[in-house]
Amino acid sequence: MSLVDIRVEGPLGRISLTRPEALNAINLPMVQAIANALRKWVSDPQIRMILMDGAGPRGFCAGGDIRGLYDAAKAGDPLPAEAFFRNEYVLNAAIANYPKPVIVLMDGITMGGGIGLGSHASHRIVTERSMLAMPEVCIGFYPDVGGTFLLGTAPGELGTHLAMTGERFDGSDAIACNLADRMVASPDLVKIPDLLRNVGTGDAVWPALESVMITPKESAIVAAKSWIDQCYGMSAVEDILAALETLGTTAALEARAKIQKNCPTSLKVTLRALRQARNLGRLEPCLGQEFQISRKMVMTPNFMEGVRAAVVDKDRNPSWSPPRLEDVTAESVASYFQDSADAGLNPRTAP
Repeated sequence: MSLVDIRVEGPLGRISLTRPEALNAINLPMVQAIANALRKWVSDPQIRMILMDGAGPRGFCAGGDIRGLYDAAKAGDPLPAEAFFRNEYVLNAAIANYPKPVIVLMDGITMGGGIGLGSHASHRIVTERSMLAMPEVCIGFYPDVGGTFLLGTAPGELGTHLAMTGERFDGSDAIACNLADRMVASPDLVKIPDLLRNVGTGDAVWPALESVMITPKESAIVAAKSWIDQCYGMSAVEDILAALETLGTTAALEARAKIQKNCPTSLKVTLRALRQARNLGRLEPCLGQEFQISRKMVMTPNFMEGVRAAVVDKDRNPSWSPPRLEDVTAESVASYFQDSADAGLNPRTAP
């Protein structure tokens, strides 16, 4: 059985991730299948828009298939990871720049690579049961798939908080952080294909879906924005932790405890990448920067240890190297950004 169900339903190009036993985690063949479909449909006059979703009741996409990357890295082979990242990031750019509406249903669990598929689309839908996260710092990695751009340009320091803690957030928070646009009640998702069949342009998508849209509840992260902006506006991870400790509220101390469990090198690389993403200002150069970082980071002991602890042995007790923030040098952080390699990203040629 194919891991991606690609089909045409009248004016809709339908893409469904069909790997529910793995929460629709994406691998290289799945990325290539989606990219090929988009490439084929871009010049097909019958296809007016793309609708993407995930099979199964639990989630849209739990992220990239990190176990496969782990196995290749353990064998000392960087090529599978490089091929995956290059193709995935080019796909992220293609979705962001696609000339036809791309509607993505981010229902249930949507993490990492799932956010890369969904949050760059033109029409991003969440539900009352959406649960999103960019938890890569928890496994010795960092928020890629355009995550540095999405989180780096989120309002205030909300994205910094989500990136550094890796904590989960709901659909209301996703809308508030500009990772999603509208909310639909999950039982009504099945109505969306029929509602879209007579839609001719992107401007008509939201009016066509008005009957199934619901008002999100108040965002918890927006309610915390004042103290988040106060504590996370620092230029060093150590200063963020100190600010959280000084603030001393239950929420601040809980955030501090989460950050302290994450990979020190990942935290410092992530903060620099987020700050640089703000200066870069566009998705494509951020993806190019991420390709430089990813191809190096995936081959490090920290990534290996993080995946081992979270996915392989599942003991949730990684041993980071170095283990302390103060031992992560500025030179070691800078090394992740000193590479001429890029993913060949160009919005005019993708897909």
